[in-house]
Amino acid sequence: MNDDEVFDLELRLFLEGLSERYGADFRGYVMSSMRRRVKKALVRFGCDSISTLQHRVLRDRELFTRLLGLITIHVSDVFRDPGYYAALREHVIPHLRTYPVLKVWIAGCSTGEELYSMAILLREEGLLDRTIIYATDVDPQALESAKRGVYALERVSAFTRNYQRAGGLGSLADHYTVGYDAMVFDRTLRQQVVFSDHSLATDSVFAEVQLVSCRNVLIYFERDLQDRAFELFGQSLVRKGFLGLGAHESIRFSKHAGKFSETVAEHRIYRREDA
Repeated sequence: MNDDEVFDLELRLFLEGLSERYGADFRGYVMSSMRRRVKKALVRFGCDSISTLQHRVLRDRELFTRLLGLITIHVSDVFRDPGYYAALREHVIPHLRTYPVLKVWIAGCSTGEELYSMAILLREEGLLDRTIIYATDVDPQALESAKRGVYALERVSAFTRNYQRAGGLGSLADHYTVGYDAMVFDRTLRQQVVFSDHSLATDSVFAEVQLVSCRNVLIYFERDLQDRAFELFGQSLVRKGFLGLGAHESIRFSKHAGKFSETVAEHRIYRREDA
């Protein structure tokens, strides 16, 4: 057995250990991506092998929490992929208006950029006050960042460009304040938000919603775990509810594909069709 094979064996045992000890199941994640992230963790925590890392993490919950920040991906922007939000505004919002009360699930909300994008969109369309948004992620530290809604001031220009390209109806500056070299989103944007630790790998459906937005999460899942996530989304969505995915994600090859129709194929927006 060569060094790479030993590394992969240790990695599989490590992921088994995390699942048994903490209920954090990463065994269905794309292995090549997990290798890169765990190697980064070895350097960060000064460990010469996965076995050493495992010994420390299984005995130290605080270290496990820090590890989650390394092995989960937190790369996002406000109004990332602006065409997606423009498509929501044009093709999905008119249907959401027909509901007296709305529920939206941001699955894998990371540090909150997508959450605030959705909240701003709903506010501009006059729907935020009657919407409950469920913002979930497997990483509690990312959730805390999302709750704060504080981002580096240097990101404002990119956020603003995205907002404009997404069809924003006013100015992004209407929704945040600046102080101490940071931008802070208006806390009223999260008054209707329920933040919760939730794993698409192990947890079940918790609410019936009209829209699920899960973007740039499933690309890190193997096929079986993707199918599990799509099953959860299907169970959570009302009939004719909408599902939005990332630019490089698709339900087309899932065993649940028949339950959905394409609403805006270019921007990966689907609609639940089964009874």
